[in-house]
This record gives sequence, structure tokens and C-alpha cells, in this order.
Amino acid sequence: MRLLHTMIRVTDLERAIRFYTDVLGMKLLRRKEYPEGRFTLAFVGYGDESQTAVIELTYNWDTHAYEAGNAFGHIAIGVDDIYAVCERMRLAGGLITREPGPMKHGTTVIAFVRDPDGYSIELIETK
Repeated sequence: MRLLHTMIRVTDLERAIRFYTDVLGMKLLRRKEYPEGRFTLAFVGYGDESQTAVIELTYNWDTHAYEAGNAFGHIAIGVDDIYAVCERMRLAGGLITREPGPMKHGTTVIAFVRDPDGYSIELIETK
């Protein structure tokens, strides 16, 4: 068994794709419209789906807002140089919601960025 993908619902698919590709540096792997179901799926990630887990962006054509709830935490991404990555993301329009620094009660260096739909993405320095 292996993790295939995590699905999140988005309110503007083009905006979400731009964020995940331009700000987070992922690739758009595939996209498919389902007219009868009135939704579109787009899969983004850092590598081929046969080898790595990806994110499924689900756009429901008739839904313009969601309540995120308080059970979902965040998506985590490992990065080499968290300070440089945060600066690149900021320049690309990313909203850094927690500047890089050691996590509370630990030494791991983390930061958080928020996607256009309000989902938190934790950056974890892996060097």
C-alpha cells in the first residue's frame, strides 16, 4: 500500500493551479472535466503519480464557498533552504503566515504558507 493523493476542494481552479504550480513549484499532472457531475479534477505534485503522492484539487462548478472546519490541520512539504523558499514564494505572491524559525518546543525549522482557499501548508526544512 502507499498514499496516492490528498483531495481538497477549491473555489477557483485556475487560481489554485497557479498557486500550487507558481508558488509551491508543483507540476500540473493531469486535469479532467466531468460535465455530467459538474466538477473538474486537477492533480498537482512534484513527481509522477506512480511514484509520489499528489494533491487532487476538486472544483465543483456550482459551489462558491466551503467551510473548512477545524479538524483538518495542514499539508507538509520538505524544503532544503526554508528562508530562500519563503522569499521565492513571497515574491510569487504566496502569503507566509508563519515566518521561518524553530518550531515551538523543538529545533526543526518550519514555516507556513496559506493557499488561496485558506488551506495551511507547512514547510519543513530537511537539510
